[in-house]
Amino acid sequence: MEKVRDIVREGKRVAKEDPRRVVHSFKVGLVLSLVSSFYYYQPLYDSFGVNAMWAVMTVVVVFEFSVGATLGKGLNRVAATLFAGALGIGAHHLASLSGPTGEPILLAIFVFLQAALSTFVRFFPRVKARYDYSLLIFILTFALISVSGFREEQVLVLTHKRISTVIIGGLSCVLISIFVCPVWAGQDLHSLLASNVEKLSFFLLEFGDKYCETVEDGDTKEDVDKGKNDFDNYKSVLNSKSNEESLANFAKWEPGHGQFRFRHPWKQYLSIGALIRQCAYRIDALNSYLNADIQVSIDIRKKLEEPLRRMSLETGKAMKEMSVSLTKMIKPSSSDLHVRNAQSACKSLTNLLHSGILKEVEPQELISLLTAISLLIDIINLTEKILESLHELASAARFKDKIEPPISEKPNSRSIVRGWATNGQDDHVVTIVKDGCYNGTNTSEKDNQSNQVLIHENHEDCVHEKHEDDDAHLHSSCDSCAHTSLRVIVECRQ
Repeated sequence: MEKVRDIVREGKRVAKEDPRRVVHSFKVGLVLSLVSSFYYYQPLYDSFGVNAMWAVMTVVVVFEFSVGATLGKGLNRVAATLFAGALGIGAHHLASLSGPTGEPILLAIFVFLQAALSTFVRFFPRVKARYDYSLLIFILTFALISVSGFREEQVLVLTHKRISTVIIGGLSCVLISIFVCPVWAGQDLHSLLASNVEKLSFFLLEFGDKYCETVEDGDTKEDVDKGKNDFDNYKSVLNSKSNEESLANFAKWEPGHGQFRFRHPWKQYLSIGALIRQCAYRIDALNSYLNADIQVSIDIRKKLEEPLRRMSLETGKAMKEMSVSLTKMIKPSSSDLHVRNAQSACKSLTNLLHSGILKEVEPQELISLLTAISLLIDIINLTEKILESLHELASAARFKDKIEPPISEKPNSRSIVRGWATNGQDDHVVTIVKDGCYNGTNTSEKDNQSNQVLIHENHEDCVHEKHEDDDAHLHSSCDSCAHTSLRVIVECRQ
């Protein structure tokens, strides 16, 4: 019973980890039930006979988790079956011309040549990446058609039935995969990259505090455990290459869907993924210096704390912004600013090191410190490269511009007022009469208001204009009377 409970717990864990797996299982059962009707329904069985089993076999080997994988396998299987069927018929016809004695010999030679050549082509890297399955089906179908045709008189009928059932099985898989709760490999790849960037940002946002040993007193054990889990999440990025490549390969087969157009730049995702992994390798090396046996003294860390924390924090913020940009498919906006801030902090740290602050540090401690700083600088440079690649992706994939939040305040208004100097005073006193004012209870709207005031100053022969926000005092000057300030009195007319 304990093993049964373990199996049930494992099943719940797998289903909770990705509920789409449960849906996929039902989809496979649905397609198999549909194609099994070739055996259960007598008119269909009379048309295809035992060849109907090829439809069932096609569903079993073709139906994959994502639309791209299913579509790729389905098209490869259908194309390979058609091509191999045509060659098999041709080989059978040529072999039959040699008579009953020479026919089996020629068929064996044809099968040997086709299998040997196709197997060798499967070793080509580009072919293996996208067409390995089709070559495998090509070898299988050609051999079956050629060999079975030796004992079967109606080779064309046999080939037609097998090809038809394969097409029906493959088409059933593709239609169910696309129209019933589809799982898009392209969307998974996009989400994977956004998640990987976010995992790196978690480390960088906390690295400065951990390296300088600044821990908040109010942190509970749960907060510490959660922070540690987020801090170590970057390790899953180290081994993401194979998953990214397979998803990119499947995504190339998928039709346009949602925000992913046809011929979406999936290759650019692989470039970004490679840079993310390089950054993760540096982070993994940098993490080892947090608990190294040889550490720089606390006093030295305190002196370097400010630039180190800024470098790490700004880089983490840039990563976080890029993750949000990928998730929402909008162009990165503030990431450039954070990268520049990190580079500025790097220069400050360099100047601080050149000031001779490390003269009395032990050589082993100095090596440890400089290595950690060098790794952090490499991470900043890689972050800049990731940002550049993301800009290229945003341009090629036509990411949307970041939408600013709507402004709730009233549109800018312009008031025309007249001002004159008051005798015996150094200020020009101007009275502004406005049609409406904000009451004292709604100060937020007042603060957000930015009305432009066009001021005409008439002082004897002096007239000039000035545009300013309607604050209490506006600074101006008059060439003829040498007044250097303008005092504004605002009167509200409800």
